[in-house]
Amino acid sequence: MSTGDKQDFFDKPENIQRILRTFYAICALLVLADFVVHRHTEHGWEGLPGFYPLYGFAGCVILVIIAKWMRKFLMRPEDYYDRLELGGDAPSGVNVSTGAGSRSPEEGMRGGQEHV
Repeated sequence: MSTGDKQDFFDKPENIQRILRTFYAICALLVLADFVVHRHTEHGWEGLPGFYPLYGFAGCVILVIIAKWMRKFLMRPEDYYDRLELGGDAPSGVNVSTGAGSRSPEEGMRGGQEHV
């Protein structure tokens, strides 16, 4: 880094340590508040100490598992868009070189007024 470069707030390791310590302190205070604050719950398990953090963690884990499962059928090959540009699997009505539809320039100038 040259002498003229200005360091941002997050470039300094001591600032990162300060932020992490602040977050850890807030987490510790929230855990302590869990034992002190009385909650009006609907179910008995909601009153257990640490129920909501565990519930949130389990929800995040389930979301990650579902996302990994969905990736199997939503993911496209790495060269998916390159093949479209080269004319491999282009959808019908799409000009491969420009990506535009098969409408004439005059139709494009109307800007969708044909539906009015």
